Amino acid sequence: MPEPRSPGPDPAGVAVLVPVKAFHQAKLRLAASLDAAARAALAERMATTVLAAASPLPVWVVCDDDAVASWATAAGAGVSWQPGRGLNDAVGAAVAEQAAAGVGRVIVAHGDLPLARELSWLVDPATPDEVVLVPDRRDDGTNVACIPTAAGFRFAYGAGSFGRHRAEAARLGLPLRITRDAALGWDVDVPDDLTAVPDL
Repeated sequence: MPEPRSPGPDPAGVAVLVPVKAFHQAKLRLAASLDAAARAALAERMATTVLAAASPLPVWVVCDDDAVASWATAAGAGVSWQPGRGLNDAVGAAVAEQAAAGVGRVIVAHGDLPLARELSWLVDPATPDEVVLVPDRRDDGTNVACIPTAAGFRFAYGAGSFGRHRAEAARLGLPLRITRDAALGWDVDVPDDLTAVPDL
């Protein structure tokens, strides 16, 4: 892995984490519509869109792939290197890193949101203990989550994660805000989802 650069702290104590799978392994369910090279290019383009949406907050890419780490560093993001972990453990470890660095809240935004334009509006300075969940448009998965880093929040991504994350906020006794947003709610998993991808 290349030596990562830190994007620098945010004075409000908020960071963005973007989990990104190896581009050459991403979006296999799109194989009926796109060949391997096109899927890799699409995955990189969508992830670049999400990094841009994180501005002006510092952003860290959570990954275990050298090419993704190099891409993130070139884009000015930090790298949270999490080899050999599944998605849930990798994100949990990245949150713990931010907590140790003094960051109070993180926004976890997945890298396959082609319509993402801004993320900072999800953070309400008046409610530092609040959990914010942005489900996908089917109210099944969790596309974006904002959590306090010290809460001990346990991530449970995969089918049905939106319900599990709501239950986790309740288990921790944290206030919960559910935000349904048309742009952030559109992720890309299956060929029908490609209708929202600009300039495909």
